Amino acid sequence: MTLEEKIMQDLKAAMKAKDEAALRSIRAVKAAILLAKTDGSGQAIDEAREMQIVQKLVKQRKESLEIFEREGREDLAQKEREEIAVIEKYLPAQMSEAEIEAALRPIITETGASSLKDLGKVMGVASKQLAGKADGKLISQIVKRLLDN
Repeated sequence: MTLEEKIMQDLKAAMKAKDEAALRSIRAVKAAILLAKTDGSGQAIDEAREMQIVQKLVKQRKESLEIFEREGREDLAQKEREEIAVIEKYLPAQMSEAEIEAALRPIITETGASSLKDLGKVMGVASKQLAGKADGKLISQIVKRLLDN
């Protein structure tokens, strides 16, 4: 079952259950995928592209959540938390910090990276290998820590 088919099933279920948070979130995912299909770039929407879209939606909501919490807008922050929980269901299980570090060590050895100057080389390979499995910001933090030692 493709992501789009799963979204349509979940959308119907959310409508029947009158789950507002799920409806908002699922409609956002559906709209983002539709927008990517019709953006004129001619790129096919494969599974990897779908995961990028969903990750982007989660990232946007996390950034909004930070802002709302900082500004004391708990009502809006709660909506963002609800949407994040729903949208994250469409992502594969995320790797833990220990798993990311274990995956990064061979990449660092393979690229011959020895200092923070080599961050770009490592991130290029790591981003491709860990796409959809880990947050780019977390990967970057761990790479910096490993190269700094």
